[in-house]
Amino acid sequence: IAGTGTGYQQAKRVLHLAVPDRLHAREREMGIIRQFLRDHICGRRPGSLYISGAPGTGKTACLSRVLLDCKDELAGSKTIVLNCMSLRSPACVFPSLAQALGLPAATGREGLRSLEKRLTAPGPMVLVVLDELDQLESKGQDVLYTLFEWPRLPSSRLVLVGMANALDLTDRSLARLGTHGSPRLLHFPPYTREQLTSILQDRLGQVAGDPVLDAAALQFCARKVSAVSGDARKALDVCRRAVEMVELEVRSQTLLKPLPGGEW
Repeated sequence: IAGTGTGYQQAKRVLHLAVPDRLHAREREMGIIRQFLRDHICGRRPGSLYISGAPGTGKTACLSRVLLDCKDELAGSKTIVLNCMSLRSPACVFPSLAQALGLPAATGREGLRSLEKRLTAPGPMVLVVLDELDQLESKGQDVLYTLFEWPRLPSSRLVLVGMANALDLTDRSLARLGTHGSPRLLHFPPYTREQLTSILQDRLGQVAGDPVLDAAALQFCARKVSAVSGDARKALDVCRRAVEMVELEVRSQTLLKPLPGGEW
């Protein structure tokens, strides 16, 4: 039973990993992100990329994986990753960036000017990754416009990557940028039933011993989740709960087993 218990722990752990070594069905998207970073960071060309897709479609996991894989290539640049959900208001993104760049605290016009000056001064490329970008929508979209206009400034060294759920964020909020200033778009579609099945099989295949959940259970889970959302996090969650239930059931059966010789 000790061995089995470890199997369940392992299964729960592999179903929980946010950034796995392999990301199924996202090879194309990872290739595009990797090439974008090489062209712009290594090629010293400022630019912007907007990644859209519903929750659980692998946006953050793919970008995190690419950043890990390209660590050596990006070593000469400065990388700042910020989740915009953690900001009190859209304008708070500027002091957060200033702090990450080692600038003295300044707000309003002065703060923006010093940031702009730093990002157009000679130096290494600066990669800014903004997750939950839609949190920066504001009246007149001034915050988003300022951010996406910075890579277009003369001698800018900013490469901006934004991620959000909305497919139309750039059309809706950044129409004034026009076609030349608009970020490159990359959309993550929801996972299909087959893709979710292979994600679950791959995760649970890393656990030694007999399968904790059988193939039919994985297929059922993938079919249900793909019909509703195609959200891989939901599928992993459902399987993790199933493993917990199996574990409890096995544990209770073990406790109730009669002792040899018919004694209790």
